[in-house]
Amino acid sequence: MTSRGPSGRRTGAVRVVPASVLLLAGSAALAGCGDAGGLESAGPTPTAVGPRTLWPTLPPATRPAEDYSAGDTARVEGVAVPGGDLRRADPVAVVRARLEADPKEYADVMDALGSCDTSGASGCPVLRAYYPDLTGDGKPDLLIAVRAPKRQLYTQVYMYAGGRLTQIMDDKDAVINVQLAGHSLVVRAAADLPGYEYRTSWSYDTHQKAMLPTRDEIIRTGPPGTPTPRPTRSLTPSAAPSPSPGRS
Repeated sequence: MTSRGPSGRRTGAVRVVPASVLLLAGSAALAGCGDAGGLESAGPTPTAVGPRTLWPTLPPATRPAEDYSAGDTARVEGVAVPGGDLRRADPVAVVRARLEADPKEYADVMDALGSCDTSGASGCPVLRAYYPDLTGDGKPDLLIAVRAPKRQLYTQVYMYAGGRLTQIMDDKDAVINVQLAGHSLVVRAAADLPGYEYRTSWSYDTHQKAMLPTRDEIIRTGPPGTPTPRPTRSLTPSAAPSPSPGRS
């Protein structure tokens, strides 16, 4: 709660003006108002206020309040990556290998994945793959989105290094769209508050060797009462994608 004085304004400390400043101001006044090029006051300068730690006796946190699955990685086995080029790997095979390795985690999309076996099937939940360089090593990584029930979307990133295929990001949310910004992914998701949305920026961390949510914010997108945007069924990167050999 903010404390206010009797007039309704915030109370604050009195600024002390150095004597040298008063002397300079007096000299300028004696020079005359019409003296062009003289020093003029720009008004009071706001006092800089640094960060102040509140409740310094609080004990250190023992566990995070929310689980992003940030920093989690998983080795993907049994998927061919010809020449070490992820653009030549089958995105559906990558998703299937990851889902079969952890069926409980992806139980909501396992049945729908069967429709990917039929050429031209429209029910395949694996969307078109993209190949941005998210790790900054100059090689394409594999970005995949998998539709889930209730308009949820898995956003997954895979890297190939040292002869190993590794999942370095796995996020699930009510995604509006995904944007590519340099080496980062910006995931826009529906918020619980009408007229707002969540925007999470994921970037590769060289120490953790995984994509981490480096910035998470809630953004106002319209006046109060604005309907929450409905998640889209496609990604919208700012850069042109490479063709994908997988089916979507």
